[in-house]
Amino acid sequence: MTETEKRQFSMVNINDLEPVECPCGMTRRAFTEDPDRIASLHVVDITEDAQTHYHKIMTEIYYVLEGSGQMELDGQLVDVVPGSTLLIKPGCRHRAIGNLKILNVPVPAFDPDDEWFD
Repeated sequence: MTETEKRQFSMVNINDLEPVECPCGMTRRAFTEDPDRIASLHVVDITEDAQTHYHKIMTEIYYVLEGSGQMELDGQLVDVVPGSTLLIKPGCRHRAIGNLKILNVPVPAFDPDDEWFD
């Protein structure tokens, strides 16, 4: 077993990660490669209306860092501002509307195969 495999923690500076496109805009994703896949952490810049999607396995926690707008959750619109926190369970069709920066915690860790669109 290598030293990295024995270590019980991981650390990353999310600002050093390359942003990638996602249905919500651009995201920086940390801990998606952790072998235990417990959770991951994403900082997402939403600059236009996101694409409605859902997950069959993942639960997501959204925490609004900056901006204001709305979240559409199973067809219901809710206003969000910095500090708004949402628990989005599997099967909930969701999207962000507006210019927002959010912290997203998927549990278990993000899996691109668990992103579904109608």
